[in-house]
Amino acid sequence: MFLHTKLEHRKKPIKVCFIGCGKFVSMFLAQYNNLDKIKIDTIIDINLDQAKKNCLKSGLTEQTVKQINFSNSIDDTLNRDIEIFIEATGNPIIGTVHATKIIKNKRHVILVNVEADITCGKYLSDLAKDKGVICSMAYGDQPSLILEQVEWARLNGFSIVCAGKGTKYHPTFEYSTPDTVWGHYGLTKERAEKESGMNPKMFNSFLCGDKSAIEMCAVSNAANLKCPSNGLTFPSVGVYDIAKKMIPKNDGGLLEFDGQVEVISSIDLEKKYPQYLFAKHKGYPTKDHLHALKKFGSIEEHRKTFGPVKKLNE
Repeated sequence: MFLHTKLEHRKKPIKVCFIGCGKFVSMFLAQYNNLDKIKIDTIIDINLDQAKKNCLKSGLTEQTVKQINFSNSIDDTLNRDIEIFIEATGNPIIGTVHATKIIKNKRHVILVNVEADITCGKYLSDLAKDKGVICSMAYGDQPSLILEQVEWARLNGFSIVCAGKGTKYHPTFEYSTPDTVWGHYGLTKERAEKESGMNPKMFNSFLCGDKSAIEMCAVSNAANLKCPSNGLTFPSVGVYDIAKKMIPKNDGGLLEFDGQVEVISSIDLEKKYPQYLFAKHKGYPTKDHLHALKKFGSIEEHRKTFGPVKKLNE
C-alpha cells in the first residue's frame, strides 16, 4: 500500500513535532494547508518569534499558528501525545541529543539532519531497534531517494557499481565562502539574507561540495558502499555518458572502486560555451549570465522555463 493511501485510511491525523523551524520545515509548512492527515502538534525552536513568523510566511493562518504548541525545549514536549518527531536542526550534536531522548521515550524520529546521521546514525539506529521504534532518514531528501533506488536494484538482483547524484559543480566553487556565495546565485546579501532569510553557510555548503560530501557519506554508510579515497571528484559527465564513465577504471571508466558513491557535475558548459562564463555563476541569473543571454541568445541546455530565457524566446 502506498504512503498516501495509508494516510487516507487512518481515522485520525498523525500528530508530529518539528524540531527546528528553518528551511526544510518552511517548505513543509507551505503544503500544510493541503494535508488532512498530518497535524502539527508542536514546533520547537530556539527563536520562537522567528518560528511563528516562518509559519505565517509559509501560508499558515494566524488561527492555525495559535493552535500549534511552541516550545524552546524538547523536555517540555516528550509527555505530549505526539507520534513522530522530525529533527531538523542541522546540528549533529544537538540533533543526536534530541534523537536519543526521543527514542528512549519510545517515540519515532525522522532525521532531517544528515549531519547527525553520518556521525551517530548507527548508534541511533541500534537504540531505536532496542526500543522498538523507528529512526529514519526523511523520505524525499536526496540520500533516502538514492537509497530507494539502491534497494530497488538489489531487490531485482542487480549489483551496485555506483550510487550518487548529479549537481552543477565547478572546481572554482571550492573556494567560495559564506561571504562570497551570493554572487554565484545572482543575489545580493540584502535580498538573500534580510528579505528571504537565507543562511549563507547553508547555501555555501550546497555550492562548494560540502553538503554533497555529507550526503554521500550517509548513502555510503546506509548502503555499505565505498567512498573515494581522496573524496568526491565531481567528474563532468552528461546523462548519456553515465553508463560509460561511472564504472571502475579497470573497465575503462572513472571510478576508483566497484561499488562506490560519487557525485557528477551534470554538464561541463564552461568548455562548450566559454562565452557564457558558466564557471562564475553556476547557471544562476547573475549580471554576467543575463548579459551573455542578451548578447548570444539561449542555448539548447538552457531551461526553457527559466524567466530570462522564456522572455528571449517569446
